[in-house]
Amino acid sequence: MNTISALTRRNIKLFFKDKGMFFSSMITPIILLVLYSTFLSKVYKDIFISIIPQSLNVSDKIINALANGQLVSSLLAVCCITVAFCSNLIMVQDKHLGTRRDFTVSPVKSSTLSLSYYLATAANTLTVCLSAFAVCLIYTAATGWVMGFTDVLLMLADIFLLVMFGTALSSIINSFLSTQGQMSAVGTIVSAGYGFICGAYMPISQFGEGLRNLLSLLPGTYGTALIRNHAMSGALNELSKLGLPAEFTTQIRDSIDCNLYFFNDRVSIPAMYTVLAGSCAVLISVYILMNFIRQKKSAA
Repeated sequence: MNTISALTRRNIKLFFKDKGMFFSSMITPIILLVLYSTFLSKVYKDIFISIIPQSLNVSDKIINALANGQLVSSLLAVCCITVAFCSNLIMVQDKHLGTRRDFTVSPVKSSTLSLSYYLATAANTLTVCLSAFAVCLIYTAATGWVMGFTDVLLMLADIFLLVMFGTALSSIINSFLSTQGQMSAVGTIVSAGYGFICGAYMPISQFGEGLRNLLSLLPGTYGTALIRNHAMSGALNELSKLGLPAEFTTQIRDSIDCNLYFFNDRVSIPAMYTVLAGSCAVLISVYILMNFIRQKKSAA
C-alpha cells in the first residue's frame, strides 16, 4: 500500500507540474463553456421558445435554466472523458521516456504500477471536472438557477461515474501507446469525436434511426443523458407547474435526450445507472486482466 500511495502521489504531482498537460486539461472545459455560452446559448433558447406554447407565460429565468442545463450537461459529459485521456498520458510518457522500464526493473510489480496510474488519473480528472462543475454552477446561478440540492448531488454522482468510466477506458487504450505521435493522435480523435457519439454536441434524437440505435449501444450516451436529466430537472418541473401539457414535456425530453430509447424502448434512469456502472466494472476488469496477462508474460 505504501508503494501504491507513493507512486500515485508521484503521478499526481507530475500531472500538475507539467504545465502543458495541465493547461490542455483545463482549457477544454473553459473553451467549451465560452463557445457554448457565446454561440449556442441563444440557439438553445430559441429552440425552447419555439417548442413551448406561446400561451404559457414562461419567464426568461426558466428559459435560461433550460439552455444552461443543456450547456452544462454537454460540457461535463465531454470533459469527464477527454480530461481522463489527457491525464492518463503520464502512463504513456513514462513508457516513452523509459521511466516505466526503470520501475519494472526494480521490485515494483507491474500491477502496482498500473494501479497507481489508474488512481492518479481518476484523482486528477475528478479535480479538473469538479472545478469545471463549480464554474458551471456559478455561471448557472448568474443566469438562471432553478436546480434543487438533490439535482446537484445527483450530478456529482454522474460526474464520478463518468470519470471512472473515462479513466478505465483511457487506461485500456493508452496501455497500447508508447510514442508522442500516438499520444497526439489518440488525444485528437477523442477530443474531436467523443462529443458527437455521446450526444453532447448534438442530441442523438436528431440522427437517423440506424445511427440512433448504434449510439444507444455506447455507455457514454447514457452518461450524457444522466447529467442532462439532472441538470434540466428543475426547469422541466417548473414548466409542468406552469401547466405545460405532458405531451409537450415529453417532446422536450425526447428532443434533448433526457429520454433515451434503446431500439424504440425508453430507458429508465435506474437502467442508465446500471449500464454506466456495469460498463465501468467491465472496463476495470479488462484493465486488470490485461495487466495480469502482461505480468505473467514478463515473468515467463
